[in-house]
Formats: sequence, C-alpha cells, structure tokens
Amino acid sequence: MTGWRLARAILIWVALALAIGVPIAAAATSEQLAWRGPVYILAGFAGIIALGLVLVQPLLIGGYLAPLSAYRGRRAHHWIGGTLAFAVVIHVAGLWITSPPDMIDALTFSSPTPFSPFGVIAMWAIFIVALLASLRRRLELRPRTWRIIHIPLAIVIVVGSVVHCLLIEGTMETISKVVLCMLVLAVTVKVMIDLQVWRKRRTLRGESGARSAAEGPGLL
Repeated sequence: MTGWRLARAILIWVALALAIGVPIAAAATSEQLAWRGPVYILAGFAGIIALGLVLVQPLLIGGYLAPLSAYRGRRAHHWIGGTLAFAVVIHVAGLWITSPPDMIDALTFSSPTPFSPFGVIAMWAIFIVALLASLRRRLELRPRTWRIIHIPLAIVIVVGSVVHCLLIEGTMETISKVVLCMLVLAVTVKVMIDLQVWRKRRTLRGESGARSAAEGPGLL
C-alpha cells in the first residue's frame, strides 16, 4: 500500500469512527436520558448504532475500507447486515416493551408521529434483505437477480432510515445527527454511481474484446 493510499485509508477509518462515535457520545450526554428507563435507553442507542451500520454497509461493498480485500469486504457486509437486523430487533423490541400502544400504531401505520412510517418501512426492508441473504444459496439467486432485488431495498433502507432519524426529536444531538444522515446518503449515492460505472466499463471491455476476437482473423 502506497503512502497516499495508506493516508487515505486512515482518513476514511477516522472519519467513519467520528461519524458514528460522535452522535453516540452526544446522545449519551443528553438531558432527556434522565427521564428514560434503561430499556428505552437501550432501544434508542440500538437505533443509533443501526444507522451507523447503514453507513458502514455501502463503504464495505464499494471497497473503500482498506485494507479489507473485496472478498473480506463482502463477507463483512454480509455479517454486518445480520448485525444491523439484530440492532433493529432490539430497537423495536425495546420500544414495544416500554410503550406497546405506540408500537402497535406505528406497525399498523396509524401513528400520528410523522417519523413512524419511514422507520417501519425501513425495518421491513432490512428484514427482507436479511432473510433473502440467508436463503440466497438455497433459492439459487444469481448475482444479477440478487442485485435487482437488493439495490431497490437498499435504497428504501437508506432513505427510510435517514428520514426516520431526521424527523425524530430525541436524545440525538442535531448537528451530529444531520451530518451522519447526510453521510449515509452521500456514500450510498457515490457507491451506486461508482459500481454502475464500473459495470459499464466492464461490459464495454467485454464487448470490445469479443469484437476484436471476431475481427482479428479477418485482419490477418
């Protein structure tokens, strides 16, 4: 790894740690925690961690977290996806324990709070992706089919999670929360653009190679 690549990798890791760590630390000092029970606090921090993991996922699949190789990045993406689903379960279960009527309203899309439907939609998208990922081999999903299913659901997860978080006025500090949400959106858009460009280049190289192979004998 060259000096520039090493410095870039360190900066990315430091930025990632700050993007996730600062909102958690700021929430830990919130005055609102004094009026919350331990289960509610656990549920809230599980939600913050889940949003942080949503930021990590595109960084892994895009290969930005050096020195992880592409293979290790994909494996980490798989396991962190499971961790994300588990964090969401803790988040929802904790809120259910502390206030079942509110959770019933949220899950049935009858809650008066504007952030609830976005969180519920993102939750179901996360569960669907986790379930399909665990059954991918059994269902014999090809890479192209998996991308067709996974990418739209990933967009739903990112948008739903970000809007859900931004609309909540809770223990999270505003500025660090907004920065984290904007980073989630920006990184997701960049990764999708980069991967799409990479696939187009690969397709063009494949077509060019096939054309050269077909025309080669004629030139000789």
